[in-house]
Amino acid sequence: PWLTDKVMRVPVITSYRRRIVPEAYGEVLEMGIGSGHNLRFYAPGVRVLHGIDPSWPLLSRAMRRGSTTRLQIDLRQAEAEGLPFRDRSMDCVVSTFTLCSVASPMRALAEVHRVLRPGGRLLFAEHGLAAEPKVQARQRRLRSIWQSIAGGCTLDRPIAALVKDAGLHLTHIEEGYASGPRVVSYMYVGSATKR
Repeated sequence: PWLTDKVMRVPVITSYRRRIVPEAYGEVLEMGIGSGHNLRFYAPGVRVLHGIDPSWPLLSRAMRRGSTTRLQIDLRQAEAEGLPFRDRSMDCVVSTFTLCSVASPMRALAEVHRVLRPGGRLLFAEHGLAAEPKVQARQRRLRSIWQSIAGGCTLDRPIAALVKDAGLHLTHIEEGYASGPRVVSYMYVGSATKR
């Protein structure tokens, strides 16, 4: 947990958080809240922030960070593939650097679809499958080694395609490399709505 906390606050990752998180509004679910690095970026339009994470040590760090914010926060230990919330209960779901590490991204996104209200938004900043075949080949070769040293993180998930396959309508998408090695730095940043 301490290493995850440290890695997830590097400047390049923080810059993506700063871009996405302030767009959240209303009743918000942060999927994979981790140690709470997004908490400082939520805007006043957030009525309640629900956060889930499977790691109790990371969640306890988020609880400490959350105690110093003005947000009304509800944090729970849970898996993204089985969200403990009612159907159509959220205005917005935030996912930053989470879909790479869930066991089943399609089940997690199906859960996102279930808990979003009609017209609700998914806001995401995720790394995944690169656009270039040579980089994709390296990502696939390194997949199992990387998963074992990076907490289950999967390098080659096609994030935009997964979001669309879950029945969400992409309203904005940017793809491209962040700074760092290409095999780990292909980014998907955007939003999608539930029709």
